[in-house]
Amino acid sequence: MGFHDEFTLLLRARYPLLYIPTREEERVEAVISQCAQQQGNRAIYIWDFVDGYQGNPNDAGFGKRNPLQALELVEKLPPSAPSIFILRDFHRFLEDVAVSRKLRNLSRLLKAQPKNIVLISPQISVPDDLSEAITILEFPLPAVPEIKTEIEQILAATGHTLEGRILDELIRSCQGLSAERIRRVLARAIATHGELRPEDVDLILEEKRQTIRQTQILDFYPTTQRISDIGGLDNLKEWLLRRGGAFSDRARQYGLPHPRGLLLAGIQGTGKSLTAKAIAHHWHLPLLRLDVGRLFGGLVGESESRTRQMIQLAEALAPCVLWIDEIDKAFSGFDGKGDAGTSSRVFGTFITWLAEKTSPVFVVATANNVQSLPAEMLRKGRFDEIFFVGLPTQEERRAIFAVHLSRLRSHNLTSYDLDRLAYETPDFSGAEIEQALIEAMHIGFSQNRDFTTDDILEAVSQVVPLAQTARDQIQFLQDWAAAGKARLASRQGGLTNRVPHQR
Repeated sequence: MGFHDEFTLLLRARYPLLYIPTREEERVEAVISQCAQQQGNRAIYIWDFVDGYQGNPNDAGFGKRNPLQALELVEKLPPSAPSIFILRDFHRFLEDVAVSRKLRNLSRLLKAQPKNIVLISPQISVPDDLSEAITILEFPLPAVPEIKTEIEQILAATGHTLEGRILDELIRSCQGLSAERIRRVLARAIATHGELRPEDVDLILEEKRQTIRQTQILDFYPTTQRISDIGGLDNLKEWLLRRGGAFSDRARQYGLPHPRGLLLAGIQGTGKSLTAKAIAHHWHLPLLRLDVGRLFGGLVGESESRTRQMIQLAEALAPCVLWIDEIDKAFSGFDGKGDAGTSSRVFGTFITWLAEKTSPVFVVATANNVQSLPAEMLRKGRFDEIFFVGLPTQEERRAIFAVHLSRLRSHNLTSYDLDRLAYETPDFSGAEIEQALIEAMHIGFSQNRDFTTDDILEAVSQVVPLAQTARDQIQFLQDWAAAGKARLASRQGGLTNRVPHQR
């Protein structure tokens, strides 16, 4: 059920107090006005703290700078007069005991009257004493039909047309933006060269980055990494390549559901984060990075509000890849006792969304310590698959050296002994191999020459791999994967029963 239908239903059911968290005042008020007209042309009264009531000459300015007086108008109107009272930014006054008590009294009174009070606020902030009286109604960002109408109106005003494919691309790039931001960025494009062009997608993407940055929850992450940049992990790459077209309309017609996501668990520095970036680039989808720590705010209800905002924004930008790095650190060992249950509620909202989401948001979560992950996170249905990413085998280490050296020294790759390098780096992760190469480059640069295989081996000799410093933790992860708790990302598994190589 869309917002329009749900709001109309609540009006008819005489829900007295409605709370709509949105930053799109103008757009939500336009939709409320449409609903009011369809419900017997209900009168609408709009109030804000600075100007009081507006629109109705008889009550203009009433309640100015006085939120309690603003509520008194509800009682002054005849009981049989169908009306909607829109109160802007009223969340700031809900903690006032007089305002709170007045709202609770009105909620009882309005059950028998065709009147509704609508609170519009950019965030959710409902005191406990009003939680039973207020109904929260989510207002979604513009959907594809609304965006298409907006663009077509602008095209009609400028006298230009766009090819269907380009129009679809513009619409898709605008998803996740508010109506006001869409109008603003399209106006900027027209002011630049007098019309809308295919290259205006870049302007829209930049506006989208600004929007996402302002949420301070998600980051719009640029991706240049390719699947071929990942050394090894053949099982994982084959799984991903097989799902390359799973977001297409053809897949929907075939009956396939949208892919849900992956949990990549394993040893640090083995390419889990690189895989998340490569997935987005290979599938040509935007990559959103979620820092779960940013979901937690200091105010009551703020964390839950941020979680809902994150979900709404990710779904508005779909299809997309949502990358959650080191999810084990975010949800490890919480019990909710120290924060009034906030952590538990945020986690519950998040995993429920993971299990029930139907939008094409592909979640890639990475974890280094599976011991600290709640059991609910590992249950089937949250993710399509759980992959274990272990230490690279000798063959995979050779491939990792080849990937890095092809990027650094493609002109003389054959001068490096890849087989020897792979043999001399047992128990090295991909990140440790990369750091050894950087150290070798420093050695060569300091001597005004190119770095060699011997320089790399010298750098390797100075590295103590994580496999030695965190031997017990790595052994636990390997035993966990060997017990069949996860699918192996590498064909040869990346598992070993021996004690890590002593250097």
